[in-house]
Amino acid sequence: MKKSNDRIQKMELKKRESRKEAIIESLKLPKDICMGALKVTLTGNREAWIENYRGILEYTESVILLQARTCQVCFEGTGLTVDYYTNEDMKISGCISNIKYI
Repeated sequence: MKKSNDRIQKMELKKRESRKEAIIESLKLPKDICMGALKVTLTGNREAWIENYRGILEYTESVILLQARTCQVCFEGTGLTVDYYTNEDMKISGCISNIKYI
């Protein structure tokens, strides 16, 4: 019974998110602000600016794993560093070889 209720709740949540996204799109509002979507801006493979992240889950020279609202994003490479971070944005530098959304 619990699995059925969980499935129903997930379906309802997806419907609400879909409706919300349709309204935002029809009004031509920016999704990153209205939905809290993660925004990643890259400069080649050397710098990444990330907005709307929730927290840092893992931080090493080769992996930086971030929590976003709806997913996790993993930066892989060599010599990775977080140059600065605030509650809203951060800058990652190094040789970025891979970005995965989990």
